[in-house]
Amino acid sequence: MKFSLCMIVKNEEAVLNRCLESMVSAMDEIIIVDTGSTDATKKIAAAYTDQIYDFPWTGNFAEARNYAASKATGDYIYTADADEYLEPEELQKLLQLKKVLLPEVEIVQMLYCTPPELSTVYNFAEEYRPKLYKRLRSFTWIDPIHETLRLEPVVFDSEIRIQHRPSPGHAKRDLEALAAAADREKLLSDKLRHMYAMELYRCGDVSDFNRAKGFFQRVMEDPDSGQDALREAICVLTRGYRLEGDVSHFLAYALRDAVTAPTSELCCELGAYFEECGDLAEAAMWYQNALSETESILDARTGNEIPTRALERF
Repeated sequence: MKFSLCMIVKNEEAVLNRCLESMVSAMDEIIIVDTGSTDATKKIAAAYTDQIYDFPWTGNFAEARNYAASKATGDYIYTADADEYLEPEELQKLLQLKKVLLPEVEIVQMLYCTPPELSTVYNFAEEYRPKLYKRLRSFTWIDPIHETLRLEPVVFDSEIRIQHRPSPGHAKRDLEALAAAADREKLLSDKLRHMYAMELYRCGDVSDFNRAKGFFQRVMEDPDSGQDALREAICVLTRGYRLEGDVSHFLAYALRDAVTAPTSELCCELGAYFEECGDLAEAAMWYQNALSETESILDARTGNEIPTRALERF
């Protein structure tokens, strides 16, 4: 069984060696696609492989990853980012998996572990992600009568843990990519819209919110937007307008949600607004609501850490 490691990189000289060294012994070929490095990234990669390809950046990570996968020849493709690595004991698990992996398995999921203090968007320390998948997929018929092709892949959830250590600039990079996609597409898939809202709420500054304002206003106006999309848009817009100091728009959007089923995020924004106004009693009420009466939809910290810290100030 042959594993092909496929990576897309740009200016990763600080972390690439750690990543490659941690998993090279499990890989039969290493494919590096560089999207415009100006540092020693390609020189570091050359110590591990001669399969280094340049790919003009299009603003689309999927296109770059598909290009890398097109160069692979292995039975399975392992996809990695430069800021992740395997601890020695996890490498041993991967090597053992390589020996016993059943041929019918098409995707292997692994636990992606990001320390909460380094996470820009996720509300959990680890999650399953598809990391190893069959390069070529064959289809089989199922059911003894009225037979049909099996469309769902065979997925194995492994116990392998991947360490992820994003750099401080990770959030800005993702925000830029999401904003560019929103500019191009006008409306995003549910997944990307949710990711954009999470990144903005947790990491965005006034300039990020100003760029995103038109997109989330379109979400509010779209008759096909579901309840989740509307609530996320309200969270983003209220935070953006509060940071900007636009009180009238802030209150207009906040009141749309506050009278129905407010989120922890909205309660924290109202708490912060009244705290800034010097009305500590009103602020405390909203922070308490965030802590005990509501649920978060974008940032889990708004249901515990943020209101708790705020109440300790009063």
